[in-house]
Amino acid sequence: MSIKLVEKGEVLHLAKSGRLIVKLKTGDKETKSGELLVDANGRHIGKVIELIGPVAAPYASVTPLTDRTNKIISTKVFSGGFLPKRRNQSQKNHRQTKGIKHKSNRI
Repeated sequence: MSIKLVEKGEVLHLAKSGRLIVKLKTGDKETKSGELLVDANGRHIGKVIELIGPVAAPYASVTPLTDRTNKIISTKVFSGGFLPKRRNQSQKNHRQTKGIKHKSNRI
């Protein structure tokens, strides 16, 4: 069973900030911040941080998820979905202690 990849655009270059700049396909209104981008083999390329430029010809600023940034210049990228949301530590602690009554130390 093969999964059909949806092409999002092409990696243009690596910015001084360390982010990848991706030229999105014209008319692509589906790309959102937080979306993962993968190459044709399904390897993670990066995570979209923000969309920049005009609506008619958008670009994406992408945090790389690989050390091989020079090898992915001019590579077509595809949608890789989204990472599941992670709970922070305070939410975990709150959930674990919910319903537990604490005994006070009495002397």
